[in-house]
Amino acid sequence: MVPGAIKPGIIPLRPLTLSDIFNGAVGYIRANPKATLGLTAIVVVIMQIISLAATLGPLAAYGRIATQRPEELTWGVMGAWMTSVAAGLLVTWLGGTMLSGMLTVVVGRAVFGSPITIGETWAKIRGRLLPLLGLALLEAAVVAALVGLVAVIVAAVAAVGNGAAAVLLGFPLVLLMIALMVYLYTVVLFAPVLIVLERLPVIDAITRSFALVRNSFWRVLGIRMLTFIVATVVADAVAAPFSIGGQLVLAGMTSTAAVLIGTSIASIGSAIGQIITAPFNAGVIVLLYTDRRMRAEAFDLVLQTGAAGGPYAAESTDNLWLTRPV
Repeated sequence: MVPGAIKPGIIPLRPLTLSDIFNGAVGYIRANPKATLGLTAIVVVIMQIISLAATLGPLAAYGRIATQRPEELTWGVMGAWMTSVAAGLLVTWLGGTMLSGMLTVVVGRAVFGSPITIGETWAKIRGRLLPLLGLALLEAAVVAALVGLVAVIVAAVAAVGNGAAAVLLGFPLVLLMIALMVYLYTVVLFAPVLIVLERLPVIDAITRSFALVRNSFWRVLGIRMLTFIVATVVADAVAAPFSIGGQLVLAGMTSTAAVLIGTSIASIGSAIGQIITAPFNAGVIVLLYTDRRMRAEAFDLVLQTGAAGGPYAAESTDNLWLTRPV
């Protein structure tokens, strides 16, 4: 704790406490609601539309959503549906990564109390979209590979042995896979921030993220998990009335149209919840990254130097994030 640390923007320029990080993650939204909530609303609505179309489109096209005879759901229909759902999940993953990158720019400016418009944010982020896309695809490929490997191992054991052996092996394998995913997610948590603020290529961003997290793994994981819990509770509370409304529609009718309407109502609630919580999540990650640099690289001294230029020295403060450890 540094007594009397200057605070030009949303955080004091010293190593941060949990309260500083959470307050800053809320503060940058309040300071620049058009850029944060506006960008989030655009991306989330697009993702929800694509996800909804991918989930219901194939089944609705075949008119089989509410069929009274399950055998009518042919393998072709189910295959098309599963492919569309997978594509929707991939688009959601990519969209989430892009949104995180955009909001990173807003947080980076808010640290110095500098405002930024949606247009300026886009100008800053568009040159980093390809690396962000590459990172998202790489992460998706790793997740798919881990899940696929476990599924193949369990299926092979079931084929040569029996179901009980597959269960006995599969359960610890699944737990191990989840633990490995949590570890990998944590050590690459800062990679999107590094791609945007430090303008690093994908592999360099992953390597540097690992170096920043390594000596503070449990603190980073703990704060990220707490953030996830808080955001999930808030998003679920916001989405609950819409989810209940969708269930009531489904309970009253069994037609394909009812399924589409009920699912759409639930999706609206989910979108509103994401619009509220996604900026908070992104803000926590950027400020947690900032805290790690302060603690590991005395980056607070660099930020204090930039703050001396005032809130309108935007270009010079953007370049401060490019500082490398000595």
